[in-house]
Amino acid sequence: MADLADLDLHGQAAALAAGEVSSVELVTTALERAERYAAWGAFVTMTPELALTEARAADQARARGEQVGPWHGVPTAIKDLNVTAGVRTTFGSAAYADFVPDVSDEVVLRLQRAGLVSIGKTSTPEFGSPCYTEPEGLPAAVTPWDPTRMAGGSSGGAGTAVAARIVAAAQGSDGGGSIRTPASCCGLVGLKPSRGRISGSPAYGDPIGLGTPGALTRTVADAAAMLDVLAGPAIGDPFWAAPPAEPFVDLARREPGRLRVARFSTPLIAETEVHPECLAAYDEASALLADLGHEVVDVPPPLPTEAVADFETCWAVLTALSPVPPGREDDIRPLTRWLSERGRAVSGPEFGLAIGALRRHAAVTLRLLAPFDLVLTPTLADVPLPVGALRDDADPAADFAAQKRFTPWTSAWNVTGMPAISLPLHETPDGLPVGVMLAARPGEEGVLLAAAAQVEAAAPWVDRKPPALT
Repeated sequence: MADLADLDLHGQAAALAAGEVSSVELVTTALERAERYAAWGAFVTMTPELALTEARAADQARARGEQVGPWHGVPTAIKDLNVTAGVRTTFGSAAYADFVPDVSDEVVLRLQRAGLVSIGKTSTPEFGSPCYTEPEGLPAAVTPWDPTRMAGGSSGGAGTAVAARIVAAAQGSDGGGSIRTPASCCGLVGLKPSRGRISGSPAYGDPIGLGTPGALTRTVADAAAMLDVLAGPAIGDPFWAAPPAEPFVDLARREPGRLRVARFSTPLIAETEVHPECLAAYDEASALLADLGHEVVDVPPPLPTEAVADFETCWAVLTALSPVPPGREDDIRPLTRWLSERGRAVSGPEFGLAIGALRRHAAVTLRLLAPFDLVLTPTLADVPLPVGALRDDADPAADFAAQKRFTPWTSAWNVTGMPAISLPLHETPDGLPVGVMLAARPGEEGVLLAAAAQVEAAAPWVDRKPPALT
């Protein structure tokens, strides 16, 4: 059973195709591991009966010789922000503890069309806002590398599920670092695609374009595979990225050629000290990229400081746009209430002006970075912090400020719409994972994935395993 759990997405798919394992065996293993590590807070809702029914159907399809996709029958998980027909979806909030939608969003449908089998809904903080995952009344999502420390957020449950080898890959979403933060905390690959690469249908709940679905995986190849599953517009999308010339899994196998890499480590959205281990990871990545033949150039911080206030205005309004069921207002967390009050205090014209300003800040940044193929920064300003280190229910303003200090780079690439990836290149002397972040021009996930795969080949991490795992 442990051997099955150690297989990555490609490995599980290959074992299925070769007849070495059944989908039922893979799903059963995933369900058993989810139960074993339930205290780590990966899941808020499990769907074992549904998962096993789908696994049996996948095995029967293979037995009949049907043509199925490469990931058909492989277990995965869905973030609790994504509506899933017939499955409880709480959006990380006690106010939605009993909500069961009757429709699935486009992301869920694409996972299902690919034949991936979801074993449940992964934990997220309320409405996906904080960069930690500590939902009310439930276990916090923790990093398997040290279960006293947080998995990050808002895709923290997905990070825990993949790092604990419950599933090999899990869907997440990222509006300000919500995939890349748990990737760094959990020692994973976390890919935030370009704006418009993956459809937000049918809700289109982010009128600004900060957020996008993506995935957390153990390898770059698996991240590319998940992007192939999820990518592409749906009819009615307000914007979309041009489709790639070939599948992302093939683009990830290409030699990237000699690239120009801009780098900076000055925090962008908050003044803060950067942990020495985060800077060590950044310097190691710089040296590795140079050794691989790339030109690495120091650049000043490209995002104007004025962008921070405009981003905060937009973030507060987005929080205020999350509806609360009548009579459940008292179930909302202090941070959500504080941000929503800030958002509701913004007038329509003020919101429109903030969006326009954010677009102009993005244009300035993109022009400054246009001469470069990639941008390198640390992913986070600190190592994974103890559970509760950022959360401050008594002072939500202090909570929000602490989050900014922890994640001072990630939201820049949501503002610009650039694809970005966190890579688990570094470990602290006491064994905590530390990520580094690469970003590329909008729409150039192929370049980003090829470079990331080259880095992984030069400094492999896939065999690292949290010591607490059995």
